[in-house]
Amino acid sequence: MQNESTSSPAEDSQTGDSLIGEEYEVEVGPVAHGGHCIARTSEGQVLFVRHTLPGEKVIARITDGDKDSRFLRADAVTIIEPSKDRVEAPCPYAGPGKCGGCDWQHAKPGAQRRLKGEVIAEQLQRLAGLTPEEAGWDGTVMPADGDKLPKGEVPAWRTRVQYAIDENGRAGLRKHRSHDVEPVEHCMIAAPGVSELGVEKRDWTGMASVEAITATGSNDRQVILTPKPGARLPLVELDKPVSVLRVDERDGGVHRVHGRGFVRERADDRTYRVGSGGFWQVHPQAANTLVRAVMQGLLPRKNDTALDLYCGVGLFAGAIGQRIGEKGAVLGIESGKRAVEDARHNLQDLDRVRIEHGKVEQILPRTGITECDLIVLDPPRAGAGKQTVKHLSGLGARRIAYVACDPAALARDLAYFREGGYKVRTLRAFDLFPMTHHVECVAILEPAEKGA
Repeated sequence: MQNESTSSPAEDSQTGDSLIGEEYEVEVGPVAHGGHCIARTSEGQVLFVRHTLPGEKVIARITDGDKDSRFLRADAVTIIEPSKDRVEAPCPYAGPGKCGGCDWQHAKPGAQRRLKGEVIAEQLQRLAGLTPEEAGWDGTVMPADGDKLPKGEVPAWRTRVQYAIDENGRAGLRKHRSHDVEPVEHCMIAAPGVSELGVEKRDWTGMASVEAITATGSNDRQVILTPKPGARLPLVELDKPVSVLRVDERDGGVHRVHGRGFVRERADDRTYRVGSGGFWQVHPQAANTLVRAVMQGLLPRKNDTALDLYCGVGLFAGAIGQRIGEKGAVLGIESGKRAVEDARHNLQDLDRVRIEHGKVEQILPRTGITECDLIVLDPPRAGAGKQTVKHLSGLGARRIAYVACDPAALARDLAYFREGGYKVRTLRAFDLFPMTHHVECVAILEPAEKGA
């Protein structure tokens, strides 16, 4: 059973009298996973409150829930007693009822990282039974290089921004838990290469969304258009040269209109082709930061055999492949067809690296692999899951690197690894999504009997 005072809320059903619009004066408690804090109404109902900070006294306006709901969602619309960590939100689109993209514009950067650290610690304790000390973690969330800026400035880090288009053809961002669009003239966390395209200034009538991408380490820029049913593509004229792709309304596939069908990214002294809007870390420092953390944790040796699971376009497989010599071997597994094509292209110079297409839980048992030296896994937000972790725990790896974008999924899988005989050696956390509640972690595991 979830501890609802500290866990991220699940969807709730409304069966009683709606409380939407009702206001309560509340004392705000601890931060919770999901970009909000915990409070209670005078009747004892749990509130998940956005736009506030622990220790504040606020007027909270209900945005979702009724008298019979297990919990209510709310926005802090008046701050009666502010936290010392509160600042004026630099972004004019941040706040109750506005853009839902940033959770912590109203918090000092150091406070944002402390809040994320508290969430990680709570999830580790609740779901894995681990203290920070037992996880080999000092409790800090490290900022990315270049993100320490003067007061009032916001890191412009987001190299991929998906703009929603309103009924008037204006580009904007979705409001929190809503399909409604908040038109914007400028997104403060968008990377310079995105902002320079001028997407927000154009008329996008007929489009459902426009995704803008700028590469790290090359001048490649790309926009991906998703038309509304039956709409024709506009003539795309932006402020910088850009490739154009479109999403097919019939099959959901991404097709090239003009320019390159991929962008070139750079990490760990290698160039990676990323096609058709495929996955790449969004913060410009993220790929190098994570490769460095994974390699420092795994310490690959000559002749090692390794697995790279959920390998994307081959970032970690390439890093390991460069470090294990001519007699080592790496197998990468990835479910995205285009990502597999890109990974094979990106790693074609590494003869001992092989990429398989399919879901990890299906492909891994078919490989016949019974042992390996190293494993790196970077699963989707839901985590790897019990069966996959059980399989990995039986391969006898010397070290396992788990890269996680969700602390709850990480904690659940760490508990499964413990059942499989592995313990956490070290854990590091990185603030690769400033102003939001998201955080990236790298956990390094080793057999529990080692050093016991």
